Amino acid sequence: MIKIKKSLVISSAVYFLASGLTHADDLTFKSLSDSELSQVQGQALMNLTYTDPSKANASMASQNIGFYKLGMEANVELNANIKKLQLGCGGINGPGGCDIDIDHLSLSGLGETREERVGSSAKMTNPFIEFAIKNPNSASTREMMGFRLSAEKVLGMLTLGEENTGTPNGINSLSGYMKIQDTTGVGYTAERNMSYGDTQMSINGKVDAKICVIFCFGSMRLGFSSTDYNLALDSAKADIFINGTTISGKRLSSVQLDGYANINQLNFGGNLGATITESFGLLTLQKRVTGNITGLKANITVNENLGYIHKLKLNNPFSLSMQKQDIFWNGAAVAAQRGWWLAIEDPIDIGNVNPTKKIDITNDVLKQVVNPISNYITNNPPSCTVLNCLWGADLTVGNVNLPNTTVNFPLKDLELQNQTFAPNCYGSLKFC
Repeated sequence: MIKIKKSLVISSAVYFLASGLTHADDLTFKSLSDSELSQVQGQALMNLTYTDPSKANASMASQNIGFYKLGMEANVELNANIKKLQLGCGGINGPGGCDIDIDHLSLSGLGETREERVGSSAKMTNPFIEFAIKNPNSASTREMMGFRLSAEKVLGMLTLGEENTGTPNGINSLSGYMKIQDTTGVGYTAERNMSYGDTQMSINGKVDAKICVIFCFGSMRLGFSSTDYNLALDSAKADIFINGTTISGKRLSSVQLDGYANINQLNFGGNLGATITESFGLLTLQKRVTGNITGLKANITVNENLGYIHKLKLNNPFSLSMQKQDIFWNGAAVAAQRGWWLAIEDPIDIGNVNPTKKIDITNDVLKQVVNPISNYITNNPPSCTVLNCLWGADLTVGNVNLPNTTVNFPLKDLELQNQTFAPNCYGSLKFC
């Protein structure tokens, strides 16, 4: 459904109709001279503007490319569902793919429920079509290099795919430009065990540390070394901070996100068998150890399939263009590349990055924390009496604080809670 608001045109028409009905005899036309016409002000529904190459982007000026823009001074409201949008398949950018390939695209107002989406429309302010013309002042060599469909601003909800699940759907490939704002989120690590077999490819893989043995006449620090440990790591909360990212390129299927996370208290407990270093291998320990790790930080990289991006709230200039060469359109942030190109100019908010599932801690991550843990316990050894240290069953390690330790934490294809959306359909259909 398309609605064009023409309040000026309608009010003018009503005025003249009313004048015609009440003063039909007085309704006459009067010719005006050019100078008199120049003093008349009004607003047209359509307008045509021209940007000379000298006033365009420098790269366009150097190629003598100008722009003709046919615009509509109106608000156009649109609610639409497109089951399959494929543009630029094969062709100039090569076989075996499409410039734009999106399944189940829906555009509506900013509703969060079915009823709100179906009952609302996206609003496009001052839509226009623009043409890039090379050698615009020469009739013999004039050539159209591209065109774009756009609006000065689009306010609404754009959704992609049928639903937010662990299987990517929606965007298969994208050629275009999009800038994602900084965002935050909360995730939780998955429980797992940590043993020497998981970490032996680190610097040494062993836990080398000390314990403080308390005697009746004082205390002594004894070193121990262990390759025999199996510790259960509990789930821990992670506060996630993702940096703003620019998506720009041809036939993209994924995006690289980066940021960091503060990992909250991580509790651990389990069995540890160790050899007392000073005993030349004659004394061993068999303990049930407990403790927790705090202060740990992570550098995050997320290789995110675009099929996990489903919901974009738009309040931005928006355009779809096709060009035979790279064209720097007026007002664009970057040049549109050859072929079909979808551009959302202002940064968009994808919502909080809250992974739906718990995040797996890989062996590669564990390998990065073994030595910091060993160093901390060496410098801050747990204390126990001689009887408990040598023959007791339990050893409380306590808090292992690692504020200066940052691990590299690569992630892939996170299903995000805030990318769940309501279908733009009545009833129970996922798409219509």
